[in-house]
Amino acid sequence: MPTHEERMQKKQAIVRGRIESARHERGILLLNTGNGKGKSSAAFGVLARALGHGLRAAVVQFVKGRSDTGEEAFFRGHASVAWHVGGEGFTWETQDRERDARAAAAAWQVARTHLDDPGIDLVILDELTYAFKYDWLPLPEVIAALRARPPLQHVIVTGRGAPAALREIADTVTEMNMEKHAFRAGIRAMPGVEY
Repeated sequence: MPTHEERMQKKQAIVRGRIESARHERGILLLNTGNGKGKSSAAFGVLARALGHGLRAAVVQFVKGRSDTGEEAFFRGHASVAWHVGGEGFTWETQDRERDARAAAAAWQVARTHLDDPGIDLVILDELTYAFKYDWLPLPEVIAALRARPPLQHVIVTGRGAPAALREIADTVTEMNMEKHAFRAGIRAMPGVEY
């Protein structure tokens, strides 16, 4: 049986080998999907990391219509972040498909300006996947824009039910699953944790 030190040396050699073989630099497309909590929160954690490295970023929210979230309050005032709340609220609140579709189309036009701008290092398309679920935006057009973005631009797409074609072009796909959620136990959405 190998010792702990021998196992760690073997692991170190494997990791170093992978680091050595990773020679390409380009923008990464990350997809945070699934029914669990934390898709947008994870994206905003990456936003904080990017700002710490001096990168410029843009956030376009496709469903959320409220402007009282903690993340917006924190990041909107940052000189290196463009923030756009483009949604009309959750679909069960608006109950107006045409209005939601118009809002998504307008948010997509804002997103396109950021995806076309090589000066923006990170674009977060928060809850974009719902635009495909409800047929607000044509998936092929969005995929074409994601593929045509500047070579070093990173993009994070969040939302439940990401379509297979989006999963396929993403470099990193994280499926967040829910085991438990406080709301299901009757606990209200709490500021600083849920919004």
